[in-house]
Amino acid sequence: MTHPVSPLARPFPDMPPIPGVTLRVVRAGYKDWGRCDLTYVELAEGTAVAGVFTRNVCCSSEVELGRANVAQGHARALVVNAGNSNAFTGYRGREAVEQIMGQVAAHLGCGPDQVFVSSTGVIGVPLPKDKARAGIEAALVAQPCTWQDAANTIGTTDTFAKGAMARAVVDGKTVTLCAIIKGSGMIAPDMATMLGYVFTDCAVAPAYLQKLLSAANQRTFSCITVDSDTSTSDTVLAFATGAAGNAALTGDDSPGADAFAAALEDVCRQMAHLVVRDGEGAQKFIAVTVSGAVSDESARKVGLAIANSPLVKTAIAGEDANWGRVVMAVGKAGEPADRDRLSIGFGGTWAARDGQPLADYDEAPVAAHLKGQDISIEVDLGLGEGRATVWTCDLTHGYISINADYRS
Repeated sequence: MTHPVSPLARPFPDMPPIPGVTLRVVRAGYKDWGRCDLTYVELAEGTAVAGVFTRNVCCSSEVELGRANVAQGHARALVVNAGNSNAFTGYRGREAVEQIMGQVAAHLGCGPDQVFVSSTGVIGVPLPKDKARAGIEAALVAQPCTWQDAANTIGTTDTFAKGAMARAVVDGKTVTLCAIIKGSGMIAPDMATMLGYVFTDCAVAPAYLQKLLSAANQRTFSCITVDSDTSTSDTVLAFATGAAGNAALTGDDSPGADAFAAALEDVCRQMAHLVVRDGEGAQKFIAVTVSGAVSDESARKVGLAIANSPLVKTAIAGEDANWGRVVMAVGKAGEPADRDRLSIGFGGTWAARDGQPLADYDEAPVAAHLKGQDISIEVDLGLGEGRATVWTCDLTHGYISINADYRS
């Protein structure tokens, strides 16, 4: 079943090719939905790889094998299957992944540990080996496609294709980062993306790429939530072909390392926001900023408690400035908070200060703010210097409709 495009959607950006990256898509037929559902990305020899993965203990074989393969630091290919998550499928699921890895590795003349596989869709159904084998055969000889084609193909309940781009100057060379992501539901830290892929022509040592991706993830993907549910398949991989010809980045002191780190975090934040904007049934994009916490991490946890609250999310859906629900969420977060120091606002207008409603509080500007699509909630705990922003969406009848018929 298809769903209307999210009212919070953003147009797909104009993204140039990345030297050393070739994209292809085909229809393997994992679901009867009349569209391409297998994405194959061929990567130049020597491409560095880094990854962050779900902490869901019922994760898929794709996640287990990917986590192990990242340790060797290099990649030659990526395969993404849509329509079947291949999670909770035991040895049959693992055999299907190993078959794909072996098939691609034999074609490229590399080790299977340089082939990364992701799958997304319904849980509990083994990936059909025959469809996977035929799909890979077709993909290996398919015509190259665009970033938008690939972004559409990795989607499941997504209502629009999601892409992001950034550039940086590194060692006198202009390097480009292009990224695609899918995600709409089952979105919550750790991590909170479903499936995301970053490709760059920058030369980066694998260990340093891993350090930068992990740091960017903590401030972007691990700061979003749609429904508090962490997927069995969440994966973000970064691939660096080195085709830009810069001196390889090996640490924070490398020329241009700070610029590349900023660009990587930029594309990760763009992608994280796009996932929230496509939250299942979403009508409003919500930024929750928490300041005055005892630490940044404490602020993040308080922010997520607010962002995950069904009562807060439904109040925003109803355009109701019910700041009492925010008070409740702060109090249940399990983090240091003082009722008598707490301040709460919407859209830059404070409703309560130092634990009590403002005597001259005017709800009119808040009501006007809540009628918009981009909503901000501000919370000051009044305890310290810790600060964080997390992002979520409202909770509407649409979320129920989409998930009630997900398998049909």
